[in-house]
Amino acid sequence: MKYLIIFSFLLFSLSAYSQDLNARIQVILAPQIQNSNKRTLDVLEGSLKDFLNGRQWTANDLQVQERIDCNFVITITDWDGSSSFKAEAQIQSSRPVYGTSYNSTVLNLSDKDFDFNYSEGQALEFSDQNFTNNLSSLLAYYAYIITAMDDDTFSKMGGNSNFNKAQTVVNNCQNTSSKGWKAFDGSRNRYWLIENLTNKSYNTIRQTLYDYHRNGLDIMADNQSKGRSVIFSLLPQLQKMDSQKQGSMLMQVFFASKADELTNIFSEADPQEKMKAYNILTEIDPANITKYEALKKLR
Repeated sequence: MKYLIIFSFLLFSLSAYSQDLNARIQVILAPQIQNSNKRTLDVLEGSLKDFLNGRQWTANDLQVQERIDCNFVITITDWDGSSSFKAEAQIQSSRPVYGTSYNSTVLNLSDKDFDFNYSEGQALEFSDQNFTNNLSSLLAYYAYIITAMDDDTFSKMGGNSNFNKAQTVVNNCQNTSSKGWKAFDGSRNRYWLIENLTNKSYNTIRQTLYDYHRNGLDIMADNQSKGRSVIFSLLPQLQKMDSQKQGSMLMQVFFASKADELTNIFSEADPQEKMKAYNILTEIDPANITKYEALKKLR
C-alpha cells in the first residue's frame, strides 16, 4: 500500500510539472446583453481555465514558475440565454526577460469571431485528429499559437512543432460553419495567422522574434546599449519584409505586441538612432504612429 501511495504521488508530481500555460480567463458581458445568469459565466470561466491549464500542449517539461503567462478576455456580444454565444476575445501572452522582473508581450491580438456553444457542466473534449466542437478548437488553436511563439523567442524557429499542430486544428475546422477558420472569412483571422506563421516567406519575422528577445531584451539588464543596438539592427529587416508583404497579418500582430515596448527601448537611444528608429517604425507600422511620436518629443 505504501508503494502505491508513493507511486501515485510521483505521478501527481510529474503531471503537476507537465502543464505549459498559466492562463487567466475573464468572461464578461457586453453592455447590450441583459442576461443576468452570471452563474453560467462563472462555470464557463472555470471550464476554460481548466482546459487550458490542465493539459500539456508541448513536449517541454516546465516547472510551475516556467509556465507561460497568458490572458483571455472573452466578451459575450450575443447570448440566447441558453448555450449559444457570440463573442470576441482578446488574447495576450508574455515571457520574462532575463535578469529583470519585466515581462515582454509576445502575442496581443483580437479575435472578433470567437463564437461557441456551451452548456453548464459540459465537458470540453479535444482531439488533434478531428473536429469536436468550436470552443475546444478555439482554445487549442490559441494554446498552440501561444506556446509556439514562446518557443520561437527562446530558440530559432523553435515553435515549428506546435505551429504545425495549430495548422492541423485549422484543417480540421474547414467543414464547420463557424467563422475565422477559412481563407475567405477575411484577411485577418485564424486561418491567415497560421498561414503566415508556417509560410517560409515570413521566416524573417519569426527569426526576428528570437533575436529581439534572446539577443536583444535578454542582454539589456547587463548591457542596455548593446541590447538596444541588436533590436535596432532588426528594423531594416522588418522594413524589407514590409515592402515585400505589405499589410500582412503577422507584421500587424508583431507590432500590436511590440509598439509600446519599442517606443520605450528607443526613448533611451541617442538622438540620431532615435530618429532613424522613428522613421522606420512610422513607415512600417502606421497604425501605431501616435505611440512613436513620443520619440520625436524626447530628442
